[in-house]
Amino acid sequence: MSPEHDLEAYRAGARAWLAANLPRRDPAAELRSAHETSAAQLARDRALQKRVYEAGYLGIAIPAEYGGQGLTSRHFRVWREEAAGYAVPAPGGIASRVTLGVVLPTILAHGSEVQKHEWIPRMLSGDEIWVQLLSEPGAGSDLAGVLTRATRDGDVWVINGNKIWSSGAMSADYGICLARTDWDAPKHRGLTWFKVPLHDGRVTVRPVREINGGAEFCEEFLDDVPVGDDMVIGEVNAGWPIANTMFAFERGGGSDQLPMPGSGGGGLAPDLVALATARGTTQLGSIRQLIARAHINDFMQAQLTKRLAGAIVSGRADAAAASYIKLGLGILDPLRAGAAMEVAGRTGIAWPPGPAGAGDEPGRTAAINFLNGRIYSIAGGSNQIQRNIISERLLGLPREPSVDADKPFREVLRDARAWGIT
Repeated sequence: MSPEHDLEAYRAGARAWLAANLPRRDPAAELRSAHETSAAQLARDRALQKRVYEAGYLGIAIPAEYGGQGLTSRHFRVWREEAAGYAVPAPGGIASRVTLGVVLPTILAHGSEVQKHEWIPRMLSGDEIWVQLLSEPGAGSDLAGVLTRATRDGDVWVINGNKIWSSGAMSADYGICLARTDWDAPKHRGLTWFKVPLHDGRVTVRPVREINGGAEFCEEFLDDVPVGDDMVIGEVNAGWPIANTMFAFERGGGSDQLPMPGSGGGGLAPDLVALATARGTTQLGSIRQLIARAHINDFMQAQLTKRLAGAIVSGRADAAAASYIKLGLGILDPLRAGAAMEVAGRTGIAWPPGPAGAGDEPGRTAAINFLNGRIYSIAGGSNQIQRNIISERLLGLPREPSVDADKPFREVLRDARAWGIT
């Protein structure tokens, strides 16, 4: 059987399975932070994800020895294309995408053989949902300045600290946590990654209420949380290279294990067309220009993501090139959100109270997307951080001066206190 025939047979099987097992997508139900996941919904989504996994449609390009299907990236692209219109389960919402699109490929790249054999199948099946425990109240863009500490105590590590902006942590089982293990090393060289159980009584997860009415982000307090050496990911004190791998996946440099719905390769900005149709303004020149501009930007971002992600995965581009993808999102998302509000007009400002009802969804969606419009310009590294990475790591421009990169971190903190910074 030729590869092309094999792919077409695979496509036909995937199409039939989707039609028989999953409902069609409701874009309004997928809005980021538009709703919160109940315990019952989380359980249902886990069970459904396990069904998708057992049918062979999760972990498609993951090696079979780690619980995947061992097929090719071409098979995965076929699945994405066919599944884009279906409500593929994502237990915990954004936490599911973090698990499969960021944490899993990071573990695949840096985990031990035991960790890959034990953890990856549980992520794929929905038995384990993970989040990133990265940012802290005093360490965001300068992530290497984290103060969460892991201290050796006999046979275990004891972790203490405070993390924040962890997407979906209220629904997660574990966090991949960056902690400082050597205070006498420079700040980038004394960091280690740990798998931390979030259901441990010594971990407090506190949702953070957001401007859009949701509570997707969380703050975590870790108080004497013990973890064994089997929970250390990579080498002790060698966590920064792993962080760079994770950032590449977070910024779009790898392939998610779930289909990502969206425009960019198909219809003419369908959400904006729906808004204009509902208002009867599709013939207005100003509205048509907004829709056309959004479509061009959608297409451009989709092509940028496709080409760079493919180049990174194949080794033809440095992982830092993911910053181009992230910067594109950070620039274009606010523009698109503003355009949607212009097209929506008054329907994006007011709608009937209560749950979404017939006829009010397009305007409500535009309003929520507008409130979410700055997420990608900040989360995962701000636009300014992406520009620095592009200029220094990809274009070879001189690095910005740093007064603390080579100092022992303990001295950095001492000097900061002396200067009244902390």
